[in-house]
This record gives sequence, C-alpha cells and structure tokens, in this order.
Amino acid sequence: MSQGIDRADDTSADAAARARGPVRQWLHDRPADVIDVFVYVVVLNLAIEFLPRVISETFTLSLLTAVLLKLALEVVIKLKTFVVGKVRAARTRRGTAVAAGALWVVAAGSKLVVLELVDLVFGDRVSLGGFVSVTLLVVALLVSRTAVRRLLA
Repeated sequence: MSQGIDRADDTSADAAARARGPVRQWLHDRPADVIDVFVYVVVLNLAIEFLPRVISETFTLSLLTAVLLKLALEVVIKLKTFVVGKVRAARTRRGTAVAAGALWVVAAGSKLVVLELVDLVFGDRVSLGGFVSVTLLVVALLVSRTAVRRLLA
C-alpha cells in the first residue's frame, strides 16, 4: 500500500521539478554548487580588490566569471581525478612517470585554459592577470570552497 503512495509522491515531485524550470531545479538539486559560486564570487572580488592585475568592470561580470570558473574548475577537477587514478593504477615506473607528466600538464595547462576561456568570453572587461595570479586565485578558490563545505557539513 505504501508503494502506491510513494509512486504518487514521486509523480508529484517530478511534476514539481518540471514546473521549477532548469535553473530552479539545479538550485534545488545541487545546493553545494550554488554555495561554491557564492564563495567564488567573494574570493574573486577580494582578488579584484587586492591584486592589481585581476580586473572586472562590474559586479555582474565578476558573478558571471565566478560561474564560468565554477564550470571550468569542475571539469579540471574531474580530469585531475581521472589522471590521478591512472598514476595510482600504473604498474611500471615508465607508466607512473607518463601519468605524473600528464598530471603536471593538466595542472599547469588548466590555468592557461582558464585564462583563455575568460578572455574569450569576457574580452578586456575581465582579466585574471597572468599565470601566477590565476594560479593563486584557483588555489584560493579551491581552498575556500573546501573550507566552506567543511564548515557547513
């Protein structure tokens, strides 16, 4: 009997999800992502305030940059996790060296990709500086995200 009630609840939950729309559904399903974007906005705007090479013309652009950084860093984290798995699975020194080299390429290359992506999307209106400043920014973003997630857990 309770299975029929569960199905009815699932159907009404599905209907409610469809009525929310994609953005509201994402907000409902992935609150950690929303918190990450807020953390990224704070860290990014602190970088804009204290690092002269990090520039955003408006708060709206910094918010959009934070969303872009969230998306880019999620892809980078997944890629790094995959490569770390390859490093751990390597059975030979050569395999370990190749996988470790790939990890270095991903780690360094991701900063260049982030710089190019921001330049492509926002042009001169947003600048994350150079390689060193974007590296510091990414480290600060990831450390802050981890700290806030632990605080809220």
